[in-house]
Parts: sequence; structure tokens; C-alpha cells
Amino acid sequence: MPMGSVSIKEVATRAGVSPGTVSNVLNRPEKVAESTRARVEEAIRDLGFVRHGSASSLRAGHSRTVGLSVIDIGNPFFTDVAAGVEEVASERGYAVILGNSSGDLLKEERNLLVFAEQRVRGVLITPAGANLAKLDQLRERGISVVLVDHPAERADQCSVAVNDITGGSLAVSHLLSGGAERIAYVTGPLTVRPCADRLIGAKRALAAAGRDPGETLEEISVSVMNARSGQQAAEKMIAGGRLPDAVFCANDLLALGMLRGLLQAGVRVPRDISLIGYDDIDFVSASAVSLSSIRQPTHRLGRVATELLLDECDNPGSHAHQQIMFQPELIIRESAP
Repeated sequence: MPMGSVSIKEVATRAGVSPGTVSNVLNRPEKVAESTRARVEEAIRDLGFVRHGSASSLRAGHSRTVGLSVIDIGNPFFTDVAAGVEEVASERGYAVILGNSSGDLLKEERNLLVFAEQRVRGVLITPAGANLAKLDQLRERGISVVLVDHPAERADQCSVAVNDITGGSLAVSHLLSGGAERIAYVTGPLTVRPCADRLIGAKRALAAAGRDPGETLEEISVSVMNARSGQQAAEKMIAGGRLPDAVFCANDLLALGMLRGLLQAGVRVPRDISLIGYDDIDFVSASAVSLSSIRQPTHRLGRVATELLLDECDNPGSHAHQQIMFQPELIIRESAP
């Protein structure tokens, strides 16, 4: 029998279940007992059943897809988040459409438009800016939205984030405990919420230690948060003459670039300058000088955000919006012992 010509009724007969149960396996697999689901999936494979996805999407008004918009898919932080998203989506019978905004608001808007055109069931997004009005437009279309790595500011929004104020405070408190008198904070645009919150935390740590942030903390802003920008920041800092005692970078890619720039100039880390990053991505422990960092539960962020999103999609009438905040962890290695 040719692929696609098999009906749901034939699958139901083969599996010994009702057509409604087959439909649930296809559309809401989590609602079907595991043994029944396995039997239906075996019948689907044996008969070569292929559902007409576009037709079912038109009838339902949405597809079995969710959209994921991130700021920089080249950053392992977002790769790990995306892996958590895909795991849960796959378990629930969904596919993921990925959009990479590169921190560009116009590109982010185009990604959201594509998601809407593809009739996604919901959207997971790490916003590139502070204006979230465009997300309300998605909700008006019946598309659920969950903020990822960005705390919600309203009770009618779901979000999953890490307490970046605490993270910034942990980093700077540790550098102060090591004797730092002057600290540089290398950051991306402060319109990106995590960057701004980490700065707030850094200043709180200084205030708690009786230090004047204006005298102790130097802010170095870059437009792109990657290793190249970190190295350029190091080169600019060295060219300026007076080096800080310590550097706190808003992510590990910046910190790895900073480390390369310092070492190439003969600056000893941590003897001359202590250095701490943020995210604790996989390979920082294997860098030339293993990097101290603030760890985030990236994979769990993706999983929990997707569970929230699909719960809202499947139970819009009873879903309770949640703002989940994880706590970061200081990981001490050679660069800032």
C-alpha cells in the first residue's frame, strides 16, 4: 500500500483501539498510556501511515510546531537551552522551528512573523530588547509565549530565568574576596536584560563591601558578545595603560576572548589579573587557564520553559502562569581562585 494512503481507521483496527485514540497519539501523545501508545506507533510503522500535516493544521488553526527565538545560537549557552527545548518538544510530538535574532530587533520581528505564518502552537523567546509589545500581538493571535532567560514583569506571562542579579553579585563578591580594588565589567548591550541585571548585581556587591561603584567598577561595552569582542576589549584595555585587578565578563565567550588577549600580551592570569565569566559552558574548564564562571542550568531552562509552554497550549483554560527563577552557582577554577 503506498505511503499516505492508509487511514486513521485502518491504524486503529490494526492496533485494536478507537480512531480517537490514534488521533490522541498523533496530537496529544502524553494523554495516552505508554503501552497503548507503543501499540499504535507500531501499527503506524507497519502500515506506513503518514498524516497530512498541513491539512490538520488548517483544521486546527495551528501546527504541531513551536518557535524558538534566541539571541545567538553560536553561543553554547543557547545551544544547550535549545537541546532542552527539543527534548521536551519531541517527547510531546512537536517539532521546533529555530530563529536566531543575532540581537537584531528587526530580525527578531521577522522571525516572529515566520512563526505566526507557520501557525506555530507557541513561542519560546529570549528577547533582543526591552520592548515586549510584539509578544502581546502573538498572544492576540492565540499563540502562547514563554520568556526564556528573561524574567516576566507581568503576572499574565510565563517565564523561566536565572537570577542574574545574584549571579553578578556572586562574581564580584568573589573577586573582592581575592583582593581586587579595581574591576572591569565587560558586557553586551544593557538593553539585553541579563547584561543589565548582572551589572545591578555587581554594583550591589560593591555597595555591600562599602565600595563606591563609580571608583571601583569600569564598564566596557561591546556590541556582540563573542570571543572576538572579548579579545578586542582586552587589547583596548591594555592599550589604555592602567589595568584593573580583575575582570568580570557577562558571558564565557567574552571571557575566553579576554583570556586570549591578556595571555598574548604577556599578562598573567590570575597573578596580574583575575578573570571570571558567566554561563559555565562546557569547554571553559579546558581553556589555557581554566575559567572561573557563574553556572546556569541551561539544559533545564530549555526543558522547563517548553513544559510550561505546552501546558499552556494544551490547557489554555486552566493553565496557571508561572515565573520560575533558578539560582546561579559560582564555579571556582584557576582564573579567579
